[in-house]
Amino acid sequence: MQLHPDVSTTETDDGTVLLHQRTGRYWQLNTTGSHVLRLLLDGSAPEDIAAGLADRHGIDPQQAERDVSAVVEQLRGASLVVRS
Repeated sequence: MQLHPDVSTTETDDGTVLLHQRTGRYWQLNTTGSHVLRLLLDGSAPEDIAAGLADRHGIDPQQAERDVSAVVEQLRGASLVVRS
């Protein structure tokens, strides 16, 4: 997965801001969403990201999978990421 060519990012104290330059729309990711995005862009599989979050935060693995899937779908739905 990679960022859409028209998307730029800026790291903040609270996460990441993404700007889709073609549409002019902004999105804010919290620190966990930013972590998920970085791992996706580094080539990690969503299932592996979810397992890591579940272990790290002591949450239900199935809930972590649903949460990571929701982030992925929102990123794709907003055309912020594309398959590499």
